[in-house]
Amino acid sequence: MEAQARGLLETEPLQGRDEDAIASADSPSMLSEEEKEELKAELVQLEDEITTLRQVLSAKERRLVEIKQKLGMNLMNELKQNFSRGWHDVQTTTAYKKTHETLSHAGQKATAAFSNVGTAISKKFGDMRRK
Repeated sequence: MEAQARGLLETEPLQGRDEDAIASADSPSMLSEEEKEELKAELVQLEDEITTLRQVLSAKERRLVEIKQKLGMNLMNELKQNFSRGWHDVQTTTAYKKTHETLSHAGQKATAAFSNVGTAISKKFGDMRRK
């Protein structure tokens, strides 16, 4: 979990859409000194808010892990529950039910056919012994 928390707290600059926003913003030479100072102050405030949000998120993730541990929940249990729920959902679908019925019926037919073949072979062996 610690590795995940560290991954969430990366301080790498954002890219993609943020680069587009920067490219479309006014160039620094077109801004007045007052506007530049306001933007710098806003930048500092946003960076502080982002840092605070990361700290809050990290604390909440740690608390989540603590609660799960106290409840005896772990990744394996969650995976088992998800798998069981998923398998139940699959079994209740119409397609599964029809396929299950068809395969069951086919299995019964195959069993009967093998039984008939086995009986016929036994009968042939019986006939051969008598001769």
